[in-house]
Amino acid sequence: MTYTPLPIGIDDFEKIITKEYYYVDKSLLIKELLDKKGEVNLFTRPRRFGKTLNLSMLRYFFEKPLDGTSRKHLFEGLRIMDAGEKYTSEQEQYPVITLTLKSAKQKDYADAFGRMKEAIAEEYQRHADVMKSLKLESDQTLFYNIMSRTAEDASYLTSLKFLSKCLYECYGKKAIILIDEYDVPLENAYYKKFVTVQNSIS
Repeated sequence: MTYTPLPIGIDDFEKIITKEYYYVDKSLLIKELLDKKGEVNLFTRPRRFGKTLNLSMLRYFFEKPLDGTSRKHLFEGLRIMDAGEKYTSEQEQYPVITLTLKSAKQKDYADAFGRMKEAIAEEYQRHADVMKSLKLESDQTLFYNIMSRTAEDASYLTSLKFLSKCLYECYGKKAIILIDEYDVPLENAYYKKFVTVQNSIS
């Protein structure tokens, strides 16, 4: 009898599939989202029901490979691949911004904002090649400064909007933005009594 290990503490879709961990197929969530055609979708419940893993799955399905290596094989045998060409044709067609704010749970505002800046900078680093395609030198400079963590604090407040603009300029398609643990900064600010501009990042 072959034992299939449980993916305890693992929320990366690619790792679960390639390492052959036990996986409950929730790929029809992709079909559901495409059918809804919503510009914004919010997942709040149930707790500990795999929301982070689902966001990882969405990234691997929709994201145009940054390194040119297709990951379509990850979805072989999953239900979304039987949903029809209407859905499978959307695979690997979009730039994707993915961000987790889990680390923003800190003792004070400065530390929380610092962790948020770090998370944003890491996502800019993941899209570093986009910087070369930007037409305006000012955009290249701002991109580099955010990525290298030297930008002014105010630049991070609109950093996701700016990155989305840069990706559109590069790929000609609007970016899909996936934000995990979106409520951590505000919840932490409320309980630690340092509500300031935590809700300003957009």
